[in-house]
Amino acid sequence: MATFIMFGNYSHESVKHISALRTEQTKELIKKNGGELKAGYAILGDNDLVLIVDFPGRHQALKTSVGLSKLLGIAFSTSPAVTIDEFDKLIEDV
Repeated sequence: MATFIMFGNYSHESVKHISALRTEQTKELIKKNGGELKAGYAILGDNDLVLIVDFPGRHQALKTSVGLSKLLGIAFSTSPAVTIDEFDKLIEDV
């Protein structure tokens, strides 16, 4: 499994529909696409949400990112991530 960070931004319209049901729909879509939600946060700043999700690969991450945008009306920006320990190993011989 690979880790992806998903940054979400509410549209003016999507804010009107925030609910626990939408959170459950998000979890279901992630699971349907082979992913596992590790953590989710509402945040302040340039983004409104951040989800930390493990997926089998980038195709599932991309499918989920677009699927959540369609389902929720929230624009997501999704990026792969590695832990600092993994990063250190990757660049050892650079």
